[in-house]
Amino acid sequence: MKVLIIHNEYGKYSGEEAVVDQMGQMLQNNGHEVGFFRRTTAGLRESLTGQVKVFFSGIYSYQGVHELRKELKRFCPDVINIHNLYPFISPAALFECKAAKIPVVMTVHNYRLICPTGLFMRDGKPCEHCLEHKNEWGCIRFNCEGSRLKSVAYALRGYVARKWRAYHQNVDRYICLTSFQKSKLIQAGFDEEKIAVIPNSINTPGPYEPATGNYVAYSGRFSYEKGWDMLIDIARKHPEISFCLAGQKMEAHLHPVPIPANVVFRGFLDKQEMADFYRNARFLIVPSRVYEGFPLSLLEAISWGKPIIAPNHAGFHDIVGSGDEAIGYLFTPGDINDLEAKITILWNNPHLTWYYGRKSFAKFTAFYESTVVYQQWNSLFTSLLK
Repeated sequence: MKVLIIHNEYGKYSGEEAVVDQMGQMLQNNGHEVGFFRRTTAGLRESLTGQVKVFFSGIYSYQGVHELRKELKRFCPDVINIHNLYPFISPAALFECKAAKIPVVMTVHNYRLICPTGLFMRDGKPCEHCLEHKNEWGCIRFNCEGSRLKSVAYALRGYVARKWRAYHQNVDRYICLTSFQKSKLIQAGFDEEKIAVIPNSINTPGPYEPATGNYVAYSGRFSYEKGWDMLIDIARKHPEISFCLAGQKMEAHLHPVPIPANVVFRGFLDKQEMADFYRNARFLIVPSRVYEGFPLSLLEAISWGKPIIAPNHAGFHDIVGSGDEAIGYLFTPGDINDLEAKITILWNNPHLTWYYGRKSFAKFTAFYESTVVYQQWNSLFTSLLK
């Protein structure tokens, strides 16, 4: 089977790019011929000329449409897997796929089909204004991007795609990462019969080895909506608990108050360093104030058999679970006291770390390991071709 993966890369390598690479590798490992049609916005948002180009291309990218048309004729794929179309491919390219009579499967990484920013976020908190009002103008009203030009561009391109029914008419299947995402697409009016849930996946890094771990782990951006600042405040109250944070280089202006001695910033880590980071952690915290899709950091942690503490919203209820199915704890979103309570319980009870860690690895192998997830993708592609 020949699969063409279409993706417009972001300015910096992100979790979405990692998923695209993983998807291509997984298909190739299982004997499929994989082609890539990729564009990038790297280096263009820093100049006015680049911003103008991004503005208009997101609405209709003539170059993206033209080049995709040529690629479809050259590669002749059996199936197309789309990830991100903005800005240099644009939803207009979907009509080329339809004209070529090739089935289109879209991986829904975020909420961009129903929210101009794709984040369901305003002022660092969840926001569903555009979903509730069934239009994109809230993005301009509230200046959700913090830039009038970007907010107008994002709202306008979403409006045009909706009015053209670019997605509704040309996408055969939407693949959501969690049932929460699926419920939001249905609420927005997308055809439920076209929506399936297939989670992110990675290969098993190694056998499960029960270990207590030396620190509480966090991996991600240091931005307000990610909630990492709550960990600093909790660490200040609990010097007996060690915290280790991986991600971008820590700049002083991101947190102007002194960082307690029990917090270590690791910065960016390579693949082997990240494996060691998770292996030596006691558990992972995802403290996000806003909705997430399916963070790769969470997936990587459970592949090492680590318990998870995450907010009780969005897709985390699917992933972390509750009751007998739980692989950790869910806390009230944005509630630092509840988060503190969950951290101290898990840190002070090693038997719970072992209990949830074992269940975490079992859930990974049952639902998120690449060989398991590949079967779902292969069945989907096969059904579309039939």
